[in-house]
Amino acid sequence: MSDDHSSSNSSRSWLDRLSQAFSGDPKNKEDLMQIMREAETRKVIDSDALSLIEGAMQVTDMQVREIMIPRAQMSVVKANQSPQEYTSEIIESAHSRYPVIGESRDEVIGILLAKDLLVLSLNSELNKSKVQDILRPAWFIPESKRLNQLLKEFKENRNHMAIVVDEYGGVAGLVTIEDVLEQIVGEIEDEHDFDEEGQIKCTGDNQYIVKALTTIEEFNEYFSTALNEEEFDTIGGLVLKQFGRLPKRGESVTFNGLQVTILNADNRQIRLMQIQRAA
Repeated sequence: MSDDHSSSNSSRSWLDRLSQAFSGDPKNKEDLMQIMREAETRKVIDSDALSLIEGAMQVTDMQVREIMIPRAQMSVVKANQSPQEYTSEIIESAHSRYPVIGESRDEVIGILLAKDLLVLSLNSELNKSKVQDILRPAWFIPESKRLNQLLKEFKENRNHMAIVVDEYGGVAGLVTIEDVLEQIVGEIEDEHDFDEEGQIKCTGDNQYIVKALTTIEEFNEYFSTALNEEEFDTIGGLVLKQFGRLPKRGESVTFNGLQVTILNADNRQIRLMQIQRAA
């Protein structure tokens, strides 16, 4: 029997097993993923397809609070500002949508699309009153909403941004359709990520990896520090203030006896940091 014939029989045999597994319903998601990983090992599907399947299955178990941009890191526009006061920030941050707030971040009165400002500018109508007229309605969702349901609603209502509220009705952060899609197709981990449920991991030599969403209360308790908990909810928000801008990966800042190096960040938020006590 030729090698080609043996290989063909092997492939058919494996596909038969795969069909039987699906027809018999895997007992849980892990069983299903084990089948898919074996399919990838046997070259029935490629690694990219496997990553997409894993990402798509992952979002069914995730809630908005796990991926949202926290309120302290939200790029916002204040309703009482003139466009001339914030256009330079919009150009620098390069986001396409901005929550417009009233007296505080809990008062989101609408969403401003950067492209709408261009139209006003071209028509020589770039003023506060005209900006108020072009605001899009803000869409509010709970922290507990599951990502697969959110993605479905994004597609149905054609929104690209949602304002996330906590159980008391206060603004907890925001989430975009890009944030959800990143969980499926994007690089959601790097060499510094860790799987533990905790937010802080000691890596030895007085160095720690800290998730930006770690609350300042938890950070203070872990490191026996006394960082101010009033202005920001998370350590990422406090670090962002120290830089005065969104830092890039590899940049460092030192404050309160701590040296902070950014390990993972994009053009919207800080994700992961390395913390070392300054000498």
